[in-house]
Amino acid sequence: MNLIRKLVRLVGLVALIAVAVYVLPAHIPFYDKYIFYPFQSLRIILFGWLPFSVGDVLYVMGGAALLYTICRWVYYVVKFRVHKHRLAASVLDTVNTALFVYLFFIVGWGANYAKRPLHEYWGMESPVYKTREERRAADSVMLIAFNDFLVRRLNSFAPQYRILSLVEVNERAKAFYQHYTDSKVKMHGLDVKQSVFGYFMERMAVDGYYNPFTGEGQVSGRLPGFVLPFVVSHEMAHQAGIAAEGDANLMAYALGTRTADPSFNYSAYLNIWLYANARLYRRDSIMAKQFESQLNKRTKAHLDTLEELSKMFDNEASRYGTEFYDGYLKMQHQNEGIRSYGNVVTSAWLLEQNRSAAMIRVP
Repeated sequence: MNLIRKLVRLVGLVALIAVAVYVLPAHIPFYDKYIFYPFQSLRIILFGWLPFSVGDVLYVMGGAALLYTICRWVYYVVKFRVHKHRLAASVLDTVNTALFVYLFFIVGWGANYAKRPLHEYWGMESPVYKTREERRAADSVMLIAFNDFLVRRLNSFAPQYRILSLVEVNERAKAFYQHYTDSKVKMHGLDVKQSVFGYFMERMAVDGYYNPFTGEGQVSGRLPGFVLPFVVSHEMAHQAGIAAEGDANLMAYALGTRTADPSFNYSAYLNIWLYANARLYRRDSIMAKQFESQLNKRTKAHLDTLEELSKMFDNEASRYGTEFYDGYLKMQHQNEGIRSYGNVVTSAWLLEQNRSAAMIRVP
């Protein structure tokens, strides 16, 4: 009877997941207003005041529980005749727990992946080209123009840039979201903390992450200061209900370049230039290097720092981590996977062509 109850629970969870997967994306306005926004604000009210990440603690506990479960399974397999019923019950419990966690993920945040791209929400439609060659030629022209624009901006803001602590960046980013955006969670749902997994995040080439279970944003405490404002703004975009990575980058760029804070301005322009110049390099390495040579000494020093970090943590762990996250993004219908981060280049250029003094809208 115990196994039957677990099977019934499994069927029920599968049915609920099916309903959530097909119903919530079709009713995003309702989901946002009555589920995600209130829940996100509640989570930060409950956990935001704590000096540590509750999400990190949950992941540690989950990892320990999984390890304990695997050890039990090994024991049950060795003693299979005696413990075959316990093994079956434990497997069903584990599957049910995984299904419940996935259901919680979808309801608590994952349905946001169904939102239309941010540049479309802002009414910035990409040009339509008849042929691949026409699109590629237009893309090359855009990359050259955008690199030139970004280099000039970096050279302008670099002298005014100064390093800010995570506390300063967090408070300023929250204030900027409150002042410049219409986010429905800007009063209570935004807060980013330093993760206890900073070393491991660095090893995995992860700057920050959003915890969909506790609503917290985490960043590595080992991040260089010149990327911190952009990364914090990116994680807050996830807290505001923007799921797609390219869109979170676009929001961080739109916010960072809208403020009168030179450190946020510089960080936004630098992070987008890294994407834009890398994309140009794949098309025309000579031209990309020419733009890099035009950068000021401070920015060149920052690029040297990033290169040193990249070499230091160029390892199997980061490659496996990238492949895992690439697969995760594709499961969430982000067809380009990890490459979707770089989609911000085109949308950020569209933003520069459609600058407005109006409040930044958050879907």
